[in-house]
Amino acid sequence: MARIGVFVCHCGINIAGVVDVEKVVEEISKYPDVVHAEHYKYMCSDPGQNLIVNAIKEKRLDGVVVAACSPNMHETTFRNACERAGLNRYRCEMANIREQSSWVHADEPEKATEKAIQILQVTVEKVKLNSELKEAAVPVTKRCLVIGGGIAGIQAALDVADAGYEVILVEKTPSIGGHMAQLSETFPTLDCSQCILTPKMVAVSRHPNIKLMTYAEVVDVKGFVGNFKVKIHQKARYVTSDCNICGKCEEVCPVIAPNEFDRNLSPRKAIYLPFPQAVPARYTIDTNHCLGLNPLVCGKCKEVCEAKAIDYDMRDEEIEVDVGAIIVATGYELFPKEKIGEYGYGVYPDVIDGLEFERLLSASGPTGGEVVRPSDGKVPKVVAFIQCTASRDPDSYMPYCSKICCMYTAKHAMLYKHHVHDGKAYVFYIDIRAGGKDYEEFVKRAMEEERITYIRGKVSKVFRRGDKMVVWGSDTLSGEFVELEADLVVLASAIVPIPDTKKVANLLKIPVDENSFLKEAHPKLRPVETLVQGVYICGAAHGPKDIPETVAQASGASSKAIAILSGKELYHEPTTAEVNMDACSGCRVCVNLCPFSAITFNETTHTVEINEILCEGCGTCVAACPTGALKLRNMTDKQIFNMIRAALSGGD
Repeated sequence: MARIGVFVCHCGINIAGVVDVEKVVEEISKYPDVVHAEHYKYMCSDPGQNLIVNAIKEKRLDGVVVAACSPNMHETTFRNACERAGLNRYRCEMANIREQSSWVHADEPEKATEKAIQILQVTVEKVKLNSELKEAAVPVTKRCLVIGGGIAGIQAALDVADAGYEVILVEKTPSIGGHMAQLSETFPTLDCSQCILTPKMVAVSRHPNIKLMTYAEVVDVKGFVGNFKVKIHQKARYVTSDCNICGKCEEVCPVIAPNEFDRNLSPRKAIYLPFPQAVPARYTIDTNHCLGLNPLVCGKCKEVCEAKAIDYDMRDEEIEVDVGAIIVATGYELFPKEKIGEYGYGVYPDVIDGLEFERLLSASGPTGGEVVRPSDGKVPKVVAFIQCTASRDPDSYMPYCSKICCMYTAKHAMLYKHHVHDGKAYVFYIDIRAGGKDYEEFVKRAMEEERITYIRGKVSKVFRRGDKMVVWGSDTLSGEFVELEADLVVLASAIVPIPDTKKVANLLKIPVDENSFLKEAHPKLRPVETLVQGVYICGAAHGPKDIPETVAQASGASSKAIAILSGKELYHEPTTAEVNMDACSGCRVCVNLCPFSAITFNETTHTVEINEILCEGCGTCVAACPTGALKLRNMTDKQIFNMIRAALSGGD
């Protein structure tokens, strides 16, 4: 006979505001094998946990059920309390009477109370047959993989490396830097973006603990926390590290291609350096535009290379590495402008997005920092900035706020006025969101000191009339129709995840949210963790954010990774599947179904084997096993049938 203790939490008014906790305790006290039951306002608090510890000792409890919120929140808390009292932590279970009862039956307190009692009875039946289990221990590979070389990935890599651990930083483009390298200045201080970013880029390249792999992509990830096995596809650059960036190869290259770094506002050659401050400082041959390497068609770049750095025989490589933790910082893109038909992007050259305007403002940009119209090279005297382009528009585009558009539009308008003193800047906005430090003051400065005209209203249409761009919109403050003739239109487009975000998420088996951004384990308490232990997220891949927030989140993710790498061993939950070797027929159905690749077939014994470290206890194999040879620890058939009987008993 078991001796079960039940502890009911009020959760403030979250539970006790609906559920009659005193009646729950009264009823569950009568249930077979329950020898102790009580309720408390906050069971997760220190006094609440002490109630559990003392009751285990005084009442010689051999099983505990805590009726409270979701196990995702406090299961570890209560299991640790049980362990302090000398009870095996897997003899403790949580009954979720908040999300599953009080919250969903807020208007039906009697039914909520009745349901809470039933949930408790079901959980008591489970814990009665729970076995005492021990966590499996595994060694840790003391190396971290960072995916993405923007400011988030750079900061995370530097933090982990500074802590004394090896880092492999993988970036798919030929240089690290990300979108921050494309910016002219940053708000609200108007620092030169390159001036504050370049030292960090160089620090990455020179750090003895960082291995930088640019022009490379992660293509496969296997394993588990502390012991990931990662396959990286290293694309051939056809230029070795002997390159001294003299630029002679670029001069003789006969091919002209669009310059992605300048958002296609300028040309580049087929052999190119992404931008002057690129890290690593090495040219790359773009095989999509080169006249041909196999067979060789041109060969002029090699002819003039005095450093002998051109190697046409270079080939792509597959490189395998072992790492203990992974940080994902894959960054963002702007909403595909060709899909915003009403604003004429892609039709009219004088309708550009925010990053294109950044390149026009930049001293290293296609115009050397001179603001001109792409169509005719003339200086625009009137510029219309349109905020919330494809953002906050759930009917047609993205439903969320892109968070930084208000600030960078104010910066754009301000910098435009600094470049074109007699120019006029108009900003169309829905409302102003300036929540960061000194952000409100920055916007106010744009309005009052720079005399930028803000028009509250939504733009309905942009079209060309003669050599002018005509903006139609409405002023929602005056209620009047607005028509503005501008020389240039700049769209503050929605921030979206890069197209490869889902691909990376699938490789790592981490979820994405409804807008395809990487999803955190908990929005408030675990904002940089994922549901896959050892995999962390940061930067705009997680959602729109500014540079300070990105850097802070990257440091948060790196601290989590360091916590993993600094341990001698890691421990894995023992609630995994196990196989009865005598009953296993060797049909291998489970091998193909396992989503975690935790099951292998033993050719000698002709049975399957479970890797306890990889197994996450999802139960897919147990449900599919035709002979019943597989079962889940602490979720056996007998437990499940007992729980069903308790649920169907109606409290009788």
